[in-house]
Amino acid sequence: MNRALLTILSTVVLSAIGIGLTMPIIPQLMRDVGHTAELGWRFGAFTGLYALMQFVFSPILGMMSDRYGRRPILLLSLAGAVVDYLFMAIAPSLSLLFVGRAIAGITGASMAVTSAYIADVTPEEQRSRRYGQLGACFGIGFIIGPVLGGLLGAWWVRAPFLAAAAMNALNLLLTLWLVKESHTAKDSAERISLNPLASLRWALSFKALLPLLGVYVILVLVGEIGGTIWVLYGEDKFAWDALTIGLSLAGFGAFHALAQAFVVGPIAERWGERAALLIGIVSDGTAYVILALTVHGWVAFALMPLFCLGGIGAPALQSLVSGSVGSDQQGKLQGVMASTASLASVIGPVAISTIYFMSRGTFPGMVWIIGACLYLLCLPVLLRRA
Repeated sequence: MNRALLTILSTVVLSAIGIGLTMPIIPQLMRDVGHTAELGWRFGAFTGLYALMQFVFSPILGMMSDRYGRRPILLLSLAGAVVDYLFMAIAPSLSLLFVGRAIAGITGASMAVTSAYIADVTPEEQRSRRYGQLGACFGIGFIIGPVLGGLLGAWWVRAPFLAAAAMNALNLLLTLWLVKESHTAKDSAERISLNPLASLRWALSFKALLPLLGVYVILVLVGEIGGTIWVLYGEDKFAWDALTIGLSLAGFGAFHALAQAFVVGPIAERWGERAALLIGIVSDGTAYVILALTVHGWVAFALMPLFCLGGIGAPALQSLVSGSVGSDQQGKLQGVMASTASLASVIGPVAISTIYFMSRGTFPGMVWIIGACLYLLCLPVLLRRA
């Protein structure tokens, strides 16, 4: 792996740690500055605001990176993140915390630029491997961040924001010193649109890309199921305590990172991206069905390797999609994908939790079965000739 890739993956770990640092203390900080014990809709709005900003700004930052280069947009986003975390560390009111959260969503939209950078410096046949490593690095950071955030938050509720600012400052310096430009700036590039739907319409104009984007939406929606109800399902179905839930989440994160870092690349390079994607959705769908039907909690732990083999689907698909456009439109395409994922992250949990609470009295595994059935919609796209 060359230095450019190693550096960019290191910055992803640091960015994920920075995001994860603040997660454990956000509810308490909102209660403190809002002078209320009951957050109600405010917490949901605070969480959804981040995804909404990513939906709007991922295509914009992607297009800016196509026009002005990847490096300056990454540097601008990281500098903005440093300022934003410092701002949130001293924010005296709930309304200003919301302002900071919106800015955090904008700076977090730079993941689209990172994905475009990887496409720039990686041959097409190796992109599944690199996108898998990208996902693994983000996962590792997301495991480390909340642990550190919980420890710092126990000392002072605003300390994780200061640590996140420091983490992003370090990230900024690494990018400034070590990351070289991967894409030639083009003043002749198309006008940058502030309408995220315009970029989506552009992507949908590619006939070969349309079914792949449909598969991507399904993967993101199905992936939201675990994040939304895993804790609730463990408590309701298996009577798990907090320690067991924590171990299950840690195990899932570790297996997922290993699968993305070391499994997706060899499979995609040997049998192709479509085969890797097919293996991923079959593995994940099978695990969903078994989890829905079992009555023993230990089965969920035994399914961890199967669940995480399902994690190879997303980087394989991202690699497949990236080959649909040229290098001068990678930023725009990756922005569309990040924007679509953000929109699904807003809509998905609402639908998933509604279905779960409606069905848990009769069949709590219903939502897992629905997820497996959604995967069936992907099969016609994957089994046809490329």
